[in-house]
Amino acid sequence: MQRLRRYHLYLGMFFAPAILLFALSGALQTFRLQEEKGWGSEPPTWIVWMASVHKDSRLPKAKAAEAEQHEHADDHEHADDHDHDAAPPKAAPAPPPGKPPFKLPMQIFVTLLSIGLILSTLIGITIALNNRATRRMSIGMLAAGFALPLLLLML
Repeated sequence: MQRLRRYHLYLGMFFAPAILLFALSGALQTFRLQEEKGWGSEPPTWIVWMASVHKDSRLPKAKAAEAEQHEHADDHEHADDHDHDAAPPKAAPAPPPGKPPFKLPMQIFVTLLSIGLILSTLIGITIALNNRATRRMSIGMLAAGFALPLLLLML
């Protein structure tokens, strides 16, 4: 049982930074704060960064690079316009008629879930760092949990 607790400690410390990031960014995305329509104007860069890592597993692209990439895609599409064998694009299905679902209760639940996960993770880190016998290894696992995802994002 002691070995199992130690594995739990080290896994928890390693994944704590990612848990914190995904819990916070998930709560923000619940209200679409990474989008202009959710924020009300241009969203802060840190929210856009977190959403990009959370949703796309990559760093956000600069707007100029996205516009350039979109132009290249348009040029490529126009070059293929002479291909008459291509199937026409399918129309998106129309949303069902009726009243849109009321999302606020679920959004509140997800936000409370995120807050609970963040608090639980911070309490776990505090407990782990207060144990002298495992403090050094806990700090190492926590540092690795910060560093490895950042390195993977740079690839």
